[in-house]
Amino acid sequence: MNSPDVSLVIPLFNEAQNLRPLAARIEAALDACDVSYEAVFVDDGSADESLDVLRELCAEEPRFCALALSRNFGKEVAIAAGLDHARGRAVVIMDADLQHPPEVIAQFIEKWREGYKNVYGQRIDRATDPKLRTALTGVFYHLLEKFGDVRLPPGAGDFRLLDRQAVDALLTMRERARFNKGLFAWIGFKSIGVPFDVDERAGGKSTFNFARLTRFALDGLMSFSSIPLKVWTYVGLLISAFALALAGYYWTRTMLFGVDTPGFPTLVVSIAFFSGIQLISLGVLGEYVARIFNEVKGRPLYLVAEKLGAREAKANASDKP
Repeated sequence: MNSPDVSLVIPLFNEAQNLRPLAARIEAALDACDVSYEAVFVDDGSADESLDVLRELCAEEPRFCALALSRNFGKEVAIAAGLDHARGRAVVIMDADLQHPPEVIAQFIEKWREGYKNVYGQRIDRATDPKLRTALTGVFYHLLEKFGDVRLPPGAGDFRLLDRQAVDALLTMRERARFNKGLFAWIGFKSIGVPFDVDERAGGKSTFNFARLTRFALDGLMSFSSIPLKVWTYVGLLISAFALALAGYYWTRTMLFGVDTPGFPTLVVSIAFFSGIQLISLGVLGEYVARIFNEVKGRPLYLVAEKLGAREAKANASDKP
């Protein structure tokens, strides 16, 4: 089976109303690029009619295929599943909500033909995001840039084209606490950004609430930085220095003015403060240990419940004796 020039990997969760408009724009955009292509949709355990729509699309268009994961594994893992099944000499990763315009793919392909192996979409602004989310995102990326092991290009996200060499490098990384933006930066290769305007969601609403985004940020920071562990060494040193200075102060005051009556409130506050410091440090250790525990269990990243499309039908037929 010949490999196409470009594979599209499209993770989705509850995007039934966006799939047909997305498919139409993909066909128009890619047909104008003079490349052979396939689109690999990854249904990440959707609870709406997304899988039914994918069945229809894959039956109508032989260049479309789909994976239905057995449950919701999260977008980062869904992208990994799509990369595992993509056959193209280059792979484009994009969202299904039409915030990533398919028309920009032509510019990705042009840069790829110029020799770039990691062509990332660069958001011009974040006008479509809530202001609080924009502010917190800025804080996270500042922390990752200052303390992390990778440097993320400003405005870069999952929307990008990766050469097959870059995809093969990513496929060797099977960690479960995945932060794909960090992995894209970590692999390196010749890279360039393509600015684009983020469109409004075509339909539905984002499932990335504050709790999920917080967990995602923790995964990113802990996957590419050991600072959360190291910082407690410095916190301990500062507290110890403060305690020694306070002990010297009380010893001097006692020698000069005699013994004061001990203060109960001071004792309670001190115990509560230092107990809190200890519990926070233990919590940070626990986050890293939990990630180690998940890695050493050796479970697969995902499970596929169903494969759709003419490509999959041909593969199943060829496997039969």
